[in-house]
Amino acid sequence: MLVLALDTATPRLVAGLARWSAADGATVLAERAVPSGTKHAELLTPAVQGVLADAGVALGDVEAIVTGLGPGPFTGLRVGVVTAAAIADARGIPVVGVCSLDAVGSGARTVVTDARRKEVYWATYDADGMRTEGPSVVRPEDLRLPGPFTGDPAFAERLGGPVTPADVTTAGLLRAAAPQLADPGSAAPLVPLYLRRPDAVPPTSIKPVTR
Repeated sequence: MLVLALDTATPRLVAGLARWSAADGATVLAERAVPSGTKHAELLTPAVQGVLADAGVALGDVEAIVTGLGPGPFTGLRVGVVTAAAIADARGIPVVGVCSLDAVGSGARTVVTDARRKEVYWATYDADGMRTEGPSVVRPEDLRLPGPFTGDPAFAERLGGPVTPADVTTAGLLRAAAPQLADPGSAAPLVPLYLRRPDAVPPTSIKPVTR
């Protein structure tokens, strides 16, 4: 099965192509990881076109899509999820959503990524890579876990321990999606993990217009 993987939950968007089977797992054919900041909408489509060209395949050859559901900022995360849903709907192929933190690192670890507002998104995993706590959002000083920490090393001092640098990868997304890829009928609806309300809110009052 040829799978397109997307993630826009962090400031580094990921687009990748992989061959996947239940027996052999994933073989990554092409991947583009692009520092995107807040420009996910502008950069995601060129990244997808790039990995298709790198792998020498057409979008019409893709048989399934995997997308990271976050946690992540509202606007950037929505770009990836909506793009994955639109392509899957247009092509009539399965789309699988996974927690983006599941695709960072492997083994026993606590994954931490930048949640802005001086906070981190986090989740904890056992030795088999199964998530045991999270995802959630917290100030690093309040995340009272011993580690080992994996993800964004910028938070090492505030976490009180080293952080092994790691990002979302195509291989990680496919690994996290494996149970749903093996049984596409089990795939849940795509529900982004925002974890908190968007910064933009409706006004509480309407100012009168003067002439």
